[in-house]
Amino acid sequence: MQPTLFVLAAGMGSRYGGLKQLDPLGPNGETIMDYSIYDAIQAGFGKIVFVIRHDFEQDFRDKVLKKYEGHVPVEVVFQSTDALPDGYTCPADRTKPWGTNHAVLMGKDAIKEPFAVINADDFYGRDAFRVIAEELKRPHDRKGDYCMVGFRVGNTMTENGSVARGVCETKDGQLTKVVERTAISYDPEHRIVFTDENGQEQVLDPMTPVSMNLWGFTPDYFDFSEREFVKFLDKDLNTPKAEFFIPLCIDTLINSGEATVKVLDTDSRWFGVTYAADRPGVVEKFAELHASGLYPTPLF
Repeated sequence: MQPTLFVLAAGMGSRYGGLKQLDPLGPNGETIMDYSIYDAIQAGFGKIVFVIRHDFEQDFRDKVLKKYEGHVPVEVVFQSTDALPDGYTCPADRTKPWGTNHAVLMGKDAIKEPFAVINADDFYGRDAFRVIAEELKRPHDRKGDYCMVGFRVGNTMTENGSVARGVCETKDGQLTKVVERTAISYDPEHRIVFTDENGQEQVLDPMTPVSMNLWGFTPDYFDFSEREFVKFLDKDLNTPKAEFFIPLCIDTLINSGEATVKVLDTDSRWFGVTYAADRPGVVEKFAELHASGLYPTPLF
């Protein structure tokens, strides 16, 4: 069975200042998503599902989806703040999306096969798609049999500000803990640092594995996520900036023994446009990848 690629493209783009999912960065106007789709097709993914917001649906269909006609089947689902379980009402002052794992839940009716989850605005590299496609294609005969691609934090940084990463701990190739750190950055000595829950600065080794939201799931993950989202809402429905992150759900399932997550190694270097100042460097990198022959011109 060919796996599905689930692309999280509903982000607000607030730090970058626009709809960066639609930003043309390649030499022929390609978006970062275009490279992910191309690499996924090469790796053997059989369908692409996008989760977006209703307010830029037409732009998305016109500028993105038309490119893939004849290459791979595509489907669109929508994330909105009022997409909540029965009995829950979105607070009137809630403007922030409910988070990445809420976005994943929007794919329940569209995805019935093993699937990988990616961010729309991150470049993961071809090797990352290869290793996760191989893992998703193997037989899965139990619930909670998941995987993720572990990137080395030193390969995922930007010089232009802080980044959010799921910092991972592993044992025997399995994920034992993942903690979402929302402000990892370089300090003046170019060490990689973050501030912990106690307000103390912590230093990360550049080889520390982190999640870049490249996860591999089977469809039973939707049922677990629905259950955990209800628990999240019971606690944080009225907390304006609280988000239901994928690592939050995963950590719960690992601790309960309901899931295992195999960490797949890659030496791929991430890059993306987290801030507007990142854009020129990303444009240059894509031009180099085309010039080297790694990608055809045009991509589609």
